[in-house]
Amino acid sequence: MSASGGTKAIVAALGANLAIAASKFVAFAFSGSSSMLAEGVHSLADSGNQFLLLIGGKRAQREATPQHPFGYGRERFIYAFLVSIVLFSIGGMFAIYEGFDKIEHPHELKHWYWPVGVLVFALLAEGFSFRTAIKESNELRGTLSWAQFIRRAKAPELPVVLLEDFGALIGLVLALGGVGLALLTGDGIWDGIGTVCIGVLLVLIALVLAAETKSLLLGEAAGPDVVRKIESVTVDGETVTGIIHMRTLHLGPEELLVAAKIAVRHDDTAAQVAAAIDAAEARIRAAVPIARVIYLEPDIYSAAEAAKGPDPEATPGGPTRTAGH
Repeated sequence: MSASGGTKAIVAALGANLAIAASKFVAFAFSGSSSMLAEGVHSLADSGNQFLLLIGGKRAQREATPQHPFGYGRERFIYAFLVSIVLFSIGGMFAIYEGFDKIEHPHELKHWYWPVGVLVFALLAEGFSFRTAIKESNELRGTLSWAQFIRRAKAPELPVVLLEDFGALIGLVLALGGVGLALLTGDGIWDGIGTVCIGVLLVLIALVLAAETKSLLLGEAAGPDVVRKIESVTVDGETVTGIIHMRTLHLGPEELLVAAKIAVRHDDTAAQVAAAIDAAEARIRAAVPIARVIYLEPDIYSAAEAAKGPDPEATPGGPTRTAGH
């Protein structure tokens, strides 16, 4: 995904949500439906979320500075995490509160055709937005299932829009069900129940988004396919005879750090090793263009040391040395 990261899907979702939010608030004003109020707040929160994603994408393009030498690529992860917080608090918790209030104090719906008409319009608009997000995601998803794509995607924008639009469509069906049952039974409590269901749905989606973006914020390695590609092009069989160990880290959706200790022959000269490292870096960048930062450390391969297995204390986050050890 380019630095614009699903901008077409974000803009489509933003336009749809602004129009839907306005129509839902009008329907609430005429009908008094709590489902309409909850859905209006939901669409307004979604609109704010799309603004956050656009801001994050713009800020992530800033040049690196001495204070932030690896750039600002992770801004996109931060703003995606903020989206999950907004969706949870403003969208989900408000809907649950409003729903319970209407269950305790139900009232008859007025001008039922307003909420029904708006819900039908919203289903069409959200369907268009969801279709755009699916189309853009399919260009990147490959053979991955939708769950795998959402779990493994390093660029957060499309998974966020996909989950938001999917949640919006399910929420609209719930709202339509709540309004319909309230009209059929003449009992406004069904409108409140539908609103609570919408709130629970939004909270669940927000938790999924929070978990995925938290993982990106902490720092994720490159995918297995990318790691295998880097390993295959690093070793040339002449000067670079193997990889002793390697670590990768996403500095942003399109920026990858590669750090590896490579095995070289004990009788190679410094000039030969330096030339081999330069050539290996060029091969890595050609095979994986997002590998922007590469650090290769030469070492003499030792079969005895390799037989000991990986050293956990050589890994960030591994056991901390204590006194006397």
